[in-house]
Amino acid sequence: MLRLHKYVLTQLLPSSSASASASAISPLSRLISAAAPAVSPTPSCFAVEEYLVATCGLTRPQAAKASAKLSHLKSPAKPDAVLAFLAGLGLSGADVAALVAKDPGFLCAKVEKTLAPNVVGLTDLGLSPSDIARLVSLSRHKFRCRSIVSRLHYYLTLFGSSDNFLRALKRNFYLLSSDLDGVVKPNVAYLHQCGLGACDIARLCIARPSLLGISTERIRTAVACVEGLGVPRGSPMFRHALNAVAFLSEEKITANVEHLKKMFRWSDAEVGIAFSKAPTLLTRTKESLQRRSEFLISEVGLEPAYIACRPAILTYSLEGRLRPRYYVVKFLKENGLLDHDRDYYAAVMISKKVFVEKFICPHKDAAPHLADDYGAACRGEVPARFSFT
Repeated sequence: MLRLHKYVLTQLLPSSSASASASAISPLSRLISAAAPAVSPTPSCFAVEEYLVATCGLTRPQAAKASAKLSHLKSPAKPDAVLAFLAGLGLSGADVAALVAKDPGFLCAKVEKTLAPNVVGLTDLGLSPSDIARLVSLSRHKFRCRSIVSRLHYYLTLFGSSDNFLRALKRNFYLLSSDLDGVVKPNVAYLHQCGLGACDIARLCIARPSLLGISTERIRTAVACVEGLGVPRGSPMFRHALNAVAFLSEEKITANVEHLKKMFRWSDAEVGIAFSKAPTLLTRTKESLQRRSEFLISEVGLEPAYIACRPAILTYSLEGRLRPRYYVVKFLKENGLLDHDRDYYAAVMISKKVFVEKFICPHKDAAPHLADDYGAACRGEVPARFSFT
């Protein structure tokens, strides 16, 4: 452990400035002070399962499962060193328990040869101690590989920041296992060819990091589907459309389009208009769309073409937004408190706060019960005053 202390100090502490050294020692001193006393006496027979429960915080079932992968350990020396290192990085007991439960082999990592050099390399890339702690929790066994530093160098450039990358990694742990040269880089190059800039690619891959690990041919197929549905490359919605259909088969896309045509009485052109404005329509369940169709067309009385040009209305909650606001608008019109030509869509699109300010507050004298009735409608109730014949 003393060699580790010296290594970390020589790698991370600048020697040219006493003041710089003083500032850098602070986070490292916690690592060193935590690591120094961590090694416990070596028992004659090391009970791995008990160690995992008592020292690592695993539950008994977790420990029983993890101990099978650590049966070769004869002493707590390596695990103690790793635990001290993780504590020095700032991982909580709960974080350590989760890490060990998912990757028991982490307790056998070589602190001096792998973990400490990785911390040095990642610090040189600009990652903060908290970033590194998050990375350890998310990357699990990949942090035990020296290649993680070179991979992070590429991904930080691709995603633009450590926070963006860690958000993507949280969504897809396998990001660090993907073939950089054979898969990831060709995919990024193709997305550039599709007209997506660096920021667009970063946003797309934060939302859908698994896109980087599939074949380029599969992405080409998704791009062809997007263009076939009327969203050309270079369109502001192209990225969103690609995100929506990237993992849908051609058969599923065709079936979903047919559902939209049937439910909303749309033509192929109207489906294209709707998709170009709200690509997530193709990812919504048939049941949820059916309920919105029945409400908006049969009850509200909206025309199919009207909905196709304003497809965002289909993305809002039926119970929490569409239906309660319809009740309020209809009540106001029926009681002469609102012009009959006031557009329902305009009432749906605004935030709840603005809706209350525009449609409820001005009528508190004429309809003092309106706020309570609206609240009840948002909870799924239908107040008697909202029952129209």
